[in-house]
Order: sequence, then C-alpha cells, then structure tokens
Amino acid sequence: MLRLDAPRAVRFCDGASRRDFLYAGAIAPLGLALPHAMRSAQAAEAKAKDSDVNCIFLFLVGAPSQLETFDPKPKAPAEVRGPFQPINTTVPGMQISEILPKTAKHAKNYSLIRSVYYAGTAVHDVGHQVMQTGRIFSGGTEHPHMGSVHSFMKGARGEVPPYVLLPKPIGRTGGNLPHGHSAGYLGKQFDPFILNADPSVPNFKVPDLLPPEYITEDRAQRRQKLRDAVEGAITTFEKNAEAKQLDDNFQLAFKLMSSVKAREAFDLSKEPEKTKERYGKTRFGMSCLMARRLIEAGVRFVTVNMFETVFDEVTWDIHGSKPFTDITEMSKQVAPNFDQAFSALMDDLTQSGLLKTTMVVATGEFGRTPKINPAGGRDHHPGVWSVLMGGGPIKGGQIIGESDELAHAPKTRPIVPAEVAATVFRGLGLDHHKELPGPQGRPIPATDYNIKPIQELL
Repeated sequence: MLRLDAPRAVRFCDGASRRDFLYAGAIAPLGLALPHAMRSAQAAEAKAKDSDVNCIFLFLVGAPSQLETFDPKPKAPAEVRGPFQPINTTVPGMQISEILPKTAKHAKNYSLIRSVYYAGTAVHDVGHQVMQTGRIFSGGTEHPHMGSVHSFMKGARGEVPPYVLLPKPIGRTGGNLPHGHSAGYLGKQFDPFILNADPSVPNFKVPDLLPPEYITEDRAQRRQKLRDAVEGAITTFEKNAEAKQLDDNFQLAFKLMSSVKAREAFDLSKEPEKTKERYGKTRFGMSCLMARRLIEAGVRFVTVNMFETVFDEVTWDIHGSKPFTDITEMSKQVAPNFDQAFSALMDDLTQSGLLKTTMVVATGEFGRTPKINPAGGRDHHPGVWSVLMGGGPIKGGQIIGESDELAHAPKTRPIVPAEVAATVFRGLGLDHHKELPGPQGRPIPATDYNIKPIQELL
C-alpha cells in the first residue's frame, strides 16, 4: 500500500532521477509496484462520463449495535431493547435510536437495510473482510476491497489516486487475518493510498506523497541497510521485463506523486474553522471532511475507518468490560461523533450536488447480541444487523428487510454481505459478475452467480 505518512515536507529538485524515484517507491513497501492510478490516469480520463459514480464507505469498526442505532425494538423486554428510545425520522414509519438525532434528519437521502447477516465466525477480522470485499478469506486467497476493484476497472481521474483509505488501516482487533482493505490478488498496484495520520491533531499538515529526504540520526543506520537492500532490488528490477512498463509510465507516476492537486485535496487548512466544527474536530469527523474534499478533487472511492482498533478505546465494540466499551460510554462519545460527522457530510454533499453522484455507505462488520450481558454490554452477533446506504443511484427513504422481534435474525428479506457489495458495484456502474484476473478467474463478489444487487435500492 502506498502510505502518505512522511513526517515532514519534501522538495523536489530538477535533478530528480528515475533511480531516485525508484528508491522512493521501493523504500515504503520494499516493493516496486506502483498504484494503478499511475498507469491508467490518462486512459481513465476518457472514461470519466456523466454516469460515473463515487463512493464514500464509512466503516464503523467495532460493530454498532443494531438496537442502539438503526433498528430499535421499543416493545422488546428491557434486557433486549436497551436504555434508549426510538425517534421519528423525516421518513414516515422509519425510526432510529434517539442517540442519532442529526442522522434522523437525513432519512430521505438514505435507506436502511435491516436484515443483513452472515453465517460465519463472529470475529472482527472476518466481518471486516466480508463487508469490504463481499467474500470471506479462505484457502489463502485474499479478495480485493471494493475500492480496489473500482480502481482496477475504471482507473483514476487525472492526478489524484482512485482509491484512498482514511485515516489509518485497521490494526489489531483480536484475530490474525487480513482485514479486507487491500487489493488482495489484484496486486499491490491497486492498493489504496493511505493517509496513515490523524487529521484531527492540532496543526495537522498533509504528509508528502514521497518519503522524506531527511531522517533522524537514530534511524540513519537502519535506513542505510534498507537503502542497500533497495539498491539490490532496483538493480534486479531494471533487468526485469516489467522495467519497460515502469519506464513507459514513470513520468505519469512522478506527476501523480508530486501533484499539487493531490496534496491540496488532503489539505484541511483550506477549510474554514466553522466547517471543521460542523464535522467535529475528531479523527472521524476530520476524516469525513477530508473524504468530501477527495471526492471533490476526483477520487473515486474513499474508505473511512472510524477506529483502528477495538482495544483500550471507546468504540462500537460494547462488550461492557475493559478493555472494551459499555453502552453508556458509546452513547456519550461514539454515537455523537458519528452523528455529527455523518450529518455534516450529507449536508455538504447535498448542497454541492455531489450526493447525486456519490454513494454513502455506513456499516459495521456485524451486529450485537440482543440480550444485554452482565457487564452492561452486548457481544458479537453476525446473525443480523443494519446497513445504511444512500446517495448516487441509491433510492432513499426506504427500509429493506426486517429483523425479528428481538433483533436476533432476519424476519423478512434476508440479505448477505455479497448482495450489499453487488449493490455497491452496480451503483458504481460495474459488472458484479465480471471475471477478475485472480485465482480461478473468480468473479465478484461471489462465485454464486445468483447473487444480485438489492433491486429495491437501484
């Protein structure tokens, strides 16, 4: 993955050489694959028609409780319904939890799928994979993220990357499996650009798209060893057939990675303080604001991870006991954080007209158990949960499917994650049954050709 985490500015000089650039590309991942944007930006510009749709994928890492967010059950027993009441939205008959009052005001612009489930293991990593790829990691095959598929099939628009991940990749969540945010078998050239920084920190400066020319003394020795290894890698690579392809695309690659437009898209200093306050000066709030800026600049797909981990932080992972969160803590910090940022994002996309061409998806990796546990929380439950989808071609103001009386399982219209992925692909104008260059020519998002987009939404 190409990470945008250089700690200080880089100045490009007229004497920058091809070998210098190869060092830059190799030092970050110790691999020489360049993002797909570098190879296809010119061709992709010709493909940028009015039908092009973007996507902002808000991944609510930790797994929100369906009962405390989008599927309240006020008539259920107290140990199931929880401490919060439902409130009306702007759509008659659609109610959500009272801890999301601003989100309720945008209901006409999104629909709720209340019957999503999967029959796999209730482990965060598995949920991360299945909701971001439509597939579960198995047999050593890592499937590509939806943003990577979009990059592969449509390329980039001009100087900005096609797929960006904010603010950081998902880290430790209790398993030891891939989290589903990479390009998988499509290859690292289709991985996302990763900010790998917290945009909410005071005096945040946008990182450079290339590693710094200066390193601190305590890292110098390690860097020299790394440079020696890279030197050998470059020498070997230059003898490889792939070197010709790199030569053909070097100027385009350098243009992308030194692009003023790309840097400005990440630069939140361009935004008024009042705008930042509307989003909330939190990691998630500032990432949502940055996502809006990236879409405005031409980025096709932006994933925003609300959290990097579920440990020792107040998150959606409401088991109730440390190092996790309980329902009360979640309602005071996490839900208002989401509510404010999501509402501001929808306001801005609506007012600018971008909502017509930008899908917004908000989901966790699974749901939570209906019954509150003795610690005052809810545990992992892939049996049913809710997904929010709106914008672009998605029809708003609907409820698709329903859960049973205890929010334990789908009651009507059960929907698997592959169908959600297929809906995203269809909304982006992609053929979800197209064969990809991977193991066994696997189609997306599932080998089952009966998987279809959710027709009610399109």
